[in-house]
Amino acid sequence: MSLTVPPSLLDAAERGPVDDADFVACVRDSLPYAWQTVSRVVAELETTGGDHADNVEPPATDAERGQLLRALASDAIRGGLERHFGVRLAFQNCHRVAAFRTTAVDSPAYRAFVSPRGQLLNQSPELLNC
Repeated sequence: MSLTVPPSLLDAAERGPVDDADFVACVRDSLPYAWQTVSRVVAELETTGGDHADNVEPPATDAERGQLLRALASDAIRGGLERHFGVRLAFQNCHRVAAFRTTAVDSPAYRAFVSPRGQLLNQSPELLNC
């Protein structure tokens, strides 16, 4: 799974740093399932007013799973999404992405989510191949 980079953005990258908004637009257009998932989780965070929200629904297809993995495994893509949405993203397995308010990064909920214990408790036989 790769980004589909418009020629104008590739030209800009060859000349030097690129605009964050242009990079994030490339991510949005290239990885629509990942974008929709992160957008939905961030919208839930804003609606509930809590410190975090997370996605517990596995992707329906391997292509969708690949988009989430690509988006959250790349430091550049994850960082771009975090800056765009103003949150800290955390990831478990092939689908469980959470958005935390930046003020909650040192909270018990964040520490629990990113802990080895949190990872182990989120395992299930259905997710062995994700």
